[in-house]
Amino acid sequence: WCGINGKSPNMRRIVILGKTGSGKSSVANTIFEEDKFTVCHGSVSAESPCEAKTKSLNGKEITLIDTPGLFDTNKPEKALKPEIVKCITECSPGPHAFLIVLQLGRFTEQENDIVNKITHYFSEEVFRFATVVFTHGDDLREGQKITEYLSPNVLLDELVEKCGGRCHVIGDPYRSNAYQVKEILKSVEEIVKANNGNCYTNEMLQVVEKLKQQEKQRI
Repeated sequence: WCGINGKSPNMRRIVILGKTGSGKSSVANTIFEEDKFTVCHGSVSAESPCEAKTKSLNGKEITLIDTPGLFDTNKPEKALKPEIVKCITECSPGPHAFLIVLQLGRFTEQENDIVNKITHYFSEEVFRFATVVFTHGDDLREGQKITEYLSPNVLLDELVEKCGGRCHVIGDPYRSNAYQVKEILKSVEEIVKANNGNCYTNEMLQVVEKLKQQEKQRI
């Protein structure tokens, strides 16, 4: 179950991806039902490259790793790489799932660039472990399904399809957030099951794990 040291089947490491201002930290706080994460208003990203918090939910130890500013398009590649390594260190030996957070009604070229960056840093493989979470659900009309809302937008539709059709909405006035959180965590369990309990790994994650092991041996 995901790594040599932490074999507990009750642990879940979930990385939250998205642009500053998309509502990532708010999604994390909604899942934990308390303000554990710093919410940044506007487009200014937090100083810290990532933030990890753990809470027991439904008999599972859930660790959420927020990635403030990680996919801000105005950041140079050189500045992004150390931040990504830091986030990977936080969830080594690897995350069980990724939440890709997007704001309803604001999917622009910039958002599409973020999806490309996710692919660039984590490879296409990431989508097997991902679910899309939309914020600002009040953009939906009463009775409107998210699939109906997405169908005119080819790029969004393709993204959700890549993620196995997994998508959820936070802030939908017609469905409580408690219901949506339950559905998100259900998706995470489906991802874990579909991947036979294995977490996402790539070269970068393996390198980080190796360095950590070497560091432990030195101590």
